[in-house]
Amino acid sequence: MTKLSVNINKIATIRNARGGDVPNVVQVAIDCERYGAEGITIHPRPDERHITTKDVDDLSKVVTTEFNIEGYPDERYMAMIENYRPAQATLVPDPPHVLTSNAGWDTKTHLELLKSLVAQIKSWGVRTSIFVDTNLENIEYAAKTGVDRIELYTGPYAEDYSKDPTAAVAPFVLAANRALELGLEINAGHDLSQENLRFFKQSIPQLAEVSIGHALISDALYLGLENTVQRYNYLLRD
Repeated sequence: MTKLSVNINKIATIRNARGGDVPNVVQVAIDCERYGAEGITIHPRPDERHITTKDVDDLSKVVTTEFNIEGYPDERYMAMIENYRPAQATLVPDPPHVLTSNAGWDTKTHLELLKSLVAQIKSWGVRTSIFVDTNLENIEYAAKTGVDRIELYTGPYAEDYSKDPTAAVAPFVLAANRALELGLEINAGHDLSQENLRFFKQSIPQLAEVSIGHALISDALYLGLENTVQRYNYLLRD
């Protein structure tokens, strides 16, 4: 079954709005795992507007499923990966000032940089993933870096899903098939929701993992965290 990794950035955003430790990021991560999540994802930005360096340290001690640290691979990020050795490091191309990750790597232009980063991270025993769009050339050059997985940026799919689900998912199916031909595993994330997740999973059954934060945490405000995590897991069942 495709693994659900819960991105808990939004929990830290709410906490940081008032200071203190409510809601408690560590407890939420523990609870998500207890409720059935098979991974915890964080994106510790340099400005610490949500996940802080202390959160990374605290979470590294308690996460028992797959710990995924995503981020822009500057010196700070690479030091975190070396120090904490998560299960997975997901490289995203967004510099520190952007609001959210909304584009994939130009892997051809950044091939040598990515090759170096991937080799370094893998030497630490950490699985590597590169955030990409559905451009087949970007996927082909991602494979040249030696990366283990790609994470498909699913923002365009989510945006177009309500208009025509089949058309919206078509480029992702082609991208996934090409990735599999190249020996890459496939993750996906960005704006996946209860509305569009099952169709995406059914269209790409080889999907290894999805990382979901904003929609899942928003749903939990109405449905409760336990119920919401279980609903998303149900949508990912084969």
